[in-house]
Amino acid sequence: MMENLAIHDKEWAHDWKVINQIFETIETLKDLFNKLDVSYLREMEQKLLILNLEKYTWSLQNYIIEKYSKP
Repeated sequence: MMENLAIHDKEWAHDWKVINQIFETIETLKDLFNKLDVSYLREMEQKLLILNLEKYTWSLQNYIIEKYSKP
């Protein structure tokens, strides 16, 4: 039982680390997009892309929380 819990904790830690890396990558993308001089329409497309990436990552985060909160 304790061994299963340790494996469970390791898997959770790994998944949580990946989620954090995805959020960090999104921040990097934001910074890179801000360095570009593009039209207003492209700027809005970039913002929409970032928003969708963030929404998806939040849903992944919620999935991870639910996955590992079940006994």
